[in-house]
Amino acid sequence: MPHPQFDRHKLHVKPLSARKDKVYIEQSRVLPDAPGTHPFTGTGEKVVRETVERIRRARETGKSRMLTFGAHSIKNCLAPVFIKLMEDGWVTHLATNGAGIIHDWEFAFQGHSSEDVRANVDRGEFGVWEETGFYLNLALVVGAWRGMGYGESVGAFVEHEGLDIPTEQALLDEIHEQAAVAPAQAAAAADLLDRIRTFELDPGWMAVPHPYKRFGIQSAAYRLGIPFTSHPMIGHDIIYNHPMNHCAAIGRAAQRDFLAFARQVYNLDGGVYMSIGSAVMSPMIFEKSLSMSQNLLIQQGRHMDDHFIVVVDLQESHWDWAQGEPPMDNPDYYLRYNKSFNRMGGQMRYVTADNRDFLLALVKGLAG
Repeated sequence: MPHPQFDRHKLHVKPLSARKDKVYIEQSRVLPDAPGTHPFTGTGEKVVRETVERIRRARETGKSRMLTFGAHSIKNCLAPVFIKLMEDGWVTHLATNGAGIIHDWEFAFQGHSSEDVRANVDRGEFGVWEETGFYLNLALVVGAWRGMGYGESVGAFVEHEGLDIPTEQALLDEIHEQAAVAPAQAAAAADLLDRIRTFELDPGWMAVPHPYKRFGIQSAAYRLGIPFTSHPMIGHDIIYNHPMNHCAAIGRAAQRDFLAFARQVYNLDGGVYMSIGSAVMSPMIFEKSLSMSQNLLIQQGRHMDDHFIVVVDLQESHWDWAQGEPPMDNPDYYLRYNKSFNRMGGQMRYVTADNRDFLLALVKGLAG
């Protein structure tokens, strides 16, 4: 029995130019040589040094160096730091959630992001913005059709500053030719055909300038050939408000990103995994990826035990996680992401710190 559906085509969608944002990337950008707000001392300083040493060793041996982060690391204008880590070859994989993708794109597109959620929800405007919803959703549908992941689709869109829209006939021919031999590709072509018809898109090159592309982390990753993956949840991000949204295409792209992430985890024995300000997405994706990796390794008579995990967040923790899991009557037992990572074997370190301070300390330590 079908249930009533909300009709997004009835929304009054406003242009981004009508939105007041709180963060401007050119004014607030954090350069790699910027001083930290709170210098590391004691345990924090020791963990940073240990992380630097492990990353250096992992690079020498060709092991994964994964950097996973929440959207606030991007909203804090750390793009120059992320790009520096990629350009210098210190990281082999970056991953974030759907909100991180959006803030990074808005900075590259217009130089500012971060709307007032409370005020805009009250006005029925939160997330109901034309360019963010239209362009990102279209980039994902096109990218999924091209066999690209979520972050790669957006990165390519920013780097090339536009999208190539195929003709309806070309897609119809592809659907007919691929239906029997590659039905998933035929379905991806059908998804794109549906969006082209629904929004009456003209075939050919759709130019979309990105004047602040130098601040785009996804475009830098695409340019450098480094995986930048996104791990979204349906309905969590503002692009789902726009009628251009097509969740089948998002699923295709996100599936590729999950498997790319898991493949990096498979190479993590002797490597480094950094989880910065991601209390839900990072531990949840990691534990499934590690389980699959162990499954394959065990079949080969091996086991992953020498992975180094660094967890950074603002939540105070008074438990020494190197001693194992705290008892259930200790409040730290309910610090879920620490508990999840602590159960993943290898070595885990937790640092109570602002993401800016940790990443600045990290990039300076690696440069030393």
